[in-house]
Amino acid sequence: MINALSFDIEDWFQVENLRSVIPKGNWDRYELRVERNTLKILEILRKHNAKATFFILGWIAERCPDLIRRISREGNEIASHGYSHELIYNQTQSQFEGDLLRSKRVLEEITGKEVLGYRASNFSITQESIWAIDILKKCGFKYDSSIFPISFHDRYGFKGVNSRPFIFDNGLIEVPLSTIRVFNVSLPLAGGGYFRLLPYSYFRYFFKKLNKNGESFVFFLHPWEFDYQQPRVEISYKYKFRHYHNLSKTEIKLRRLLLDFEFGRIGDLLVDQMSYTHKI
Repeated sequence: MINALSFDIEDWFQVENLRSVIPKGNWDRYELRVERNTLKILEILRKHNAKATFFILGWIAERCPDLIRRISREGNEIASHGYSHELIYNQTQSQFEGDLLRSKRVLEEITGKEVLGYRASNFSITQESIWAIDILKKCGFKYDSSIFPISFHDRYGFKGVNSRPFIFDNGLIEVPLSTIRVFNVSLPLAGGGYFRLLPYSYFRYFFKKLNKNGESFVFFLHPWEFDYQQPRVEISYKYKFRHYHNLSKTEIKLRRLLLDFEFGRIGDLLVDQMSYTHKI
């Protein structure tokens, strides 16, 4: 069974866990490491004959257009991660629409291809920011992959849905990040920091269970998670643990995952594999 592989293309200093010490106005002062780390990801994908969806920050695309062209040229899907990595529920509706259109325009000018997919910074489409769905549809997007319906997190979550794809009333397709329900609690499966912090056997067991039941899963990582030599900054212990722990193990784990499961682009799976369960 084909599963959805994705990467959120942002650099190490743009992560929400570091925002208290690296505000957006200071981003240009820091070394760009995203290109070398994304090229590493592309090499891994070529080695395993896999394709993926790359949700790219517009700010990065403007500074690394050749990298974006290469990602696309190698057969991967280009999608939007917004322009400035702002949490949606911290923006007004007009601010969000402006950020969204700016990112879409930048990516389409670079690749010459229509951008149909979107993923919010920190999965920040929640009940509080559900208004973003109509703006995404208005701006020409076909699907969103921003809802991460786990039971516990200080920035995201969405009650009343599971991780099966569904269609909103306005026609926008939602591809949630994968979870597993255990004792009435939705546990994370989709990757990111959880992939670094939890043992590989946890993911392999539940992914095999999902595929055996005929369900694809949606998985993601960031380029900075492959960079254990990235600069360290002083932040709270909680955020330090989330951001830096087990960075040296990301590449090894991803290579194991690519050996154990089949992957493709989200845009392809919308047509070929995924079935839509309900509307909200």
